[in-house]
Parts: sequence; C-alpha cells; structure tokens
Amino acid sequence: MSKKAIVIGAGFAGLSAATSLADKGFEVTVLEKNTQAGGRARVFEQNGFTFDMGPSWYWMPDVFETYFGRFGKKPADYYNLVRLDPSYAVIFGPDDAVSLPAGIEKLQAVFDEMEPGAGRRLLDFLKQAAYKYDVGINQFVWKPSRRVSEFMSLQLLSDVLRLDVFQSFASHVRKYFSNERLLQLMEFPILFLGATPANTPAMYSLMNYAEISMGTWYPMGGMHEIVKAMVKLAEEKGVTVLLNHPVKQISVTNGIANKVETYQGTFEADVVVAGADYQHVDSQLLTPEYRNYDDRYWNSRVLAPSSLLFYLGIDKRVPRLQHHNLFFDEDFGLHALEIYEKPQWPTKPLFYVSAPSKTDPGVAPAGMENLFILIPVAPDLNDPDETRERYYNIVMERLEAYVGESIRDHVIFKRSYAHSNFMADYHAFRGNAYGLANTLRQTAILKPGLKNRKVNNLFYTGQLTVPGPGVPPSLISGLVVADEVAKEFG
Repeated sequence: MSKKAIVIGAGFAGLSAATSLADKGFEVTVLEKNTQAGGRARVFEQNGFTFDMGPSWYWMPDVFETYFGRFGKKPADYYNLVRLDPSYAVIFGPDDAVSLPAGIEKLQAVFDEMEPGAGRRLLDFLKQAAYKYDVGINQFVWKPSRRVSEFMSLQLLSDVLRLDVFQSFASHVRKYFSNERLLQLMEFPILFLGATPANTPAMYSLMNYAEISMGTWYPMGGMHEIVKAMVKLAEEKGVTVLLNHPVKQISVTNGIANKVETYQGTFEADVVVAGADYQHVDSQLLTPEYRNYDDRYWNSRVLAPSSLLFYLGIDKRVPRLQHHNLFFDEDFGLHALEIYEKPQWPTKPLFYVSAPSKTDPGVAPAGMENLFILIPVAPDLNDPDETRERYYNIVMERLEAYVGESIRDHVIFKRSYAHSNFMADYHAFRGNAYGLANTLRQTAILKPGLKNRKVNNLFYTGQLTVPGPGVPPSLISGLVVADEVAKEFG
C-alpha cells in the first residue's frame, strides 16, 4: 500500500512537493483553500482582460528546467517562453528613462554612457556574481538546513567567505560603480529581499547575475501558465488536487499527524506537508503543545515587504511603456527606509508597472492595454479604501506625466489588492507578500525549520522556510522537502 501524503496548499512549493512525492511512490492529495491552484500566482479574467495576480518576473530559467527535468519534462512541453528585449525600463523622470537591453554587449554600452568604464567593470562584477550564483543556487539552496553539519565541509567554509556573506550589498556594488543611477539599477533586485542594500549580504549579487546574464523571460499567456503546467504534471503523476478545501485542523495523536480536517471532510495521512503560510499552520491548525514556534518567535521575525497592487484594464494602448517598468523618479533611500526601518505608508513611493499586453496581445482586448501596478510597502499596515485610492492617484499622476497623456479617463476595469487581501486569501502573516526577509540572521539554519520538532511526520515548505521567497526558491523548497520526507517515510 502506498503511503498517504497530504499537502496543504497548491502554491508553487506545495505543487512541487506533491509532484515529487507522487513520483517517489506516495499517494498524494493536495488540499487547496481557494477556487484555483497557484497561491499568489492565481489569475482572474474580467472584461476580456487576463490578470496575473502576483509574480510577474520570470528569472532563473535554469531552475524551471531543473524542476521539470526531474520528471523527464521541460518547460517547452507546457508553455512558450519568450525573452524580453529590452528586459525592462527604468524611469527617473518624465523625460528621463533608460531601457536595459538583453545581451551583455548592448548593456555594457548603456553602462558606459552612464559612467565611463562601467561596462568593463560590469563584466568584473558579473564574474564574481556568477560564482555566487553557482554556489548559492546550485549548492546552498538545495540543503534542507536541518543541521549545522550540512555546512561544515572545508569547501563550503571557503565558499562562504568568497560569497561575501558578511559584507553588505551596498558596499560591494560601490566597489564597481559610483553613478547614482547605476547604483539604483543594480540595487533594484534587492528591494524585495526584505532589507535595505546596506543590510543585505553581498552574496545576493547573484540576483544581478540571474537578471543580467540569464535574462528576463515571459511565458505566453501569463505567469499562471506555469501553475497550469505544474498542475497538469502533478496530475500526470497521480496527484489529486482538491480546490475549495480550506484546512481547519491537523489532528495529532502521540506526536503523529494522522488526519487533516477540512470543512469538506477529513483526510487520513501518513505524512503531512504544509505549503500554506507557515505561521498560520503552526499557530492555527495545531494545538499549542505541538507548535514549532510561539508568538514571541513569530513577532521577532523580519518580514519582506507587502504590496499595494492595482489591476487596470485600459480602453486604449498606452505609449512609452515596456513590458516591465520601474519608476525610480523619487528617493530610493526614503522609500526603503519607510519599508524596512520606519514602517509606514511611503511618503513618495517608488512603483512598478507591468504591461504584459506589450508582449502578449492575448491578455487584453484588441487595441487595449493590461496594466499591473505594484507599490512595495511595509507589512502589517492598515489598508482602507481611502488609503488605496490616495496612492492610486499618486502613482497615476506620475505615470501619466511619463506617458504624456491621460490614463485614468480610460480605465474600464480597476481592482486593488493589499494587506487585508493577502491575509484573507492566503492567511499571510501580517499581510506579507514575499515571506521572510533575506537577512543574515534569517538564512539557512536560522530560518523556520522545514520539519516540526514535536510532530514526527509534519513538514513545511514555501516562502517562510528554506530556501526563501520567490518562485524559483519555492520550486526548490518543494523538491527539498519531498526528498526529506522520502528519506524518513519512503
């Protein structure tokens, strides 16, 4: 008889874990709270527009290749990837924008225009970043981080020193560049890691390597195509995915989780993998004696940002926008300070605009535009409608100034999404959007553990445990936890 594995949550990590467990011979059932799979990468359609609700950047294509390759497949079996060129645009003011081309030689030329000699120094920066990517993504993130001994080899100790773990990203990048705009371009990927560049380890220059050397991609049809591919692959492996099954309790007897109770029924289990929000599972689905961490622990964690999102359907084409657009037309330092060090609604927010209809005409009616606007903000803020509307008008004024014409008069669909929605839809701890911050004190074995210390067959996966937030790390997280389950229960 195959052992029964219950996976809670059909996000990237949950689907990854479920598919891997089924491939290893487990009988797997996924219990998903919402009406569709994908977690934060859900999708909705309205008035002929198709909106990805969450992730919009497709980076680290090698991780997706590795994931599907585990099961004898490749991404091209399920969706069509296109590389974006330019990768994205950075807007410094109404008449001041830089488009970042795909291809290193063209990018060097852009860097040299901004700072003489910066193109050559970019190659030096990327050479070191490539090493960090190889060690960090191909070695460190695949470790379950359950024991210090996993990191005790002489080679790994040497690697830790070469990874610049104890140097800040801000000081590291300033060894190569001095132009303020170049520094903002290089520091932008750090904004979502959960700390200012001054408090983020220089190891994360691996993000720049992923962005610049490996490219920015887009799956035609939208990011939810990845979810559809993962669900199809999971079902091909025999996984049962049950939607509209919010979990209300994990039943534990003598330190063994033997049942998972939903509002639709009860499911017996030999092993349970929680891919839902870790803090919610730990504090709400278990009785106190079986919790891995107490409230004091969770309240001491440093969270990555939340987001205020707007999904807009525009009844005309919008000029000047690329697929990805970063508005750095206000003070980066002030906004970062108001996210990480003095949490509050930002005074002059930076923001991001995705216009997928520039690449993919299928996500909007003919002659119209699909816009996704994201403002990174501190977690745990109140987000009433009047606050959302105020920030909508703040960013739209600057967006309209850049494109040179009215947009608000042409909005035929509008929806906002923020902290309270993240909590309602995903039980997101303090309304976070991206999980735990990637600080040195929340890395590897210092993250919440992937196995419950008091329940022998309960494991965790996803953005609040190893290796961390983001789509590629979530895929890896699911594979890593499935390997650990198989070692103990396979």
